[in-house]
Amino acid sequence: PSAADAVNGGRHPLPRRELFAEWLRDTGFDNTMQAVVYDRNGASYCGRLWWMLKWAGHEAVAVLDGGLQAWQAAGGPVESGPVTPGASPTRYAPRPPLRTLATTQDVLAALDTATVIDARAAARYRGEVEPLDPVAGHIPGALNRPFQGNMGADGRFKPAAELRAEFTTLLAGRDPAAVIHHCGSGVSAVP
Repeated sequence: PSAADAVNGGRHPLPRRELFAEWLRDTGFDNTMQAVVYDRNGASYCGRLWWMLKWAGHEAVAVLDGGLQAWQAAGGPVESGPVTPGASPTRYAPRPPLRTLATTQDVLAALDTATVIDARAAARYRGEVEPLDPVAGHIPGALNRPFQGNMGADGRFKPAAELRAEFTTLLAGRDPAAVIHHCGSGVSAVP
């Protein structure tokens, strides 16, 4: 989106909720539908769509564990070429957000009370390499949990109990409700 159409800046600006709802309407998606999102990049991009749907107040959204590769391995059918939405525009209306966007100002104001978890690779977090951002390093006090650590070798999410144990260890007694997930662009903080 253009700067006027986004709620933030950066490499992957987030469109305003109203514009996102308009796009959903135009694709034929409505408030009663179940969304299943997937990609073939370790859930990094579909996780953003999952979060955006939750941010728009949509409850019925799931991530296809293992993505397109798992679908194909299970014998699921695949099509190629452009798809024209089969439905006419709908009346999708955003509902109260089920997920919260933390702005730079929110994070700055909460540094003493929140726990920031940085989902970027460890070398970027430590400031040893920075291929994208103008400044290397991380937000003071942020913990590092590279998003790839949420996935098993098979490309699927680790079991919930394993993820809970790993995050409990990472948080070391900090309140999970006070966590702000962060990355360099608003994509890999989600999965």
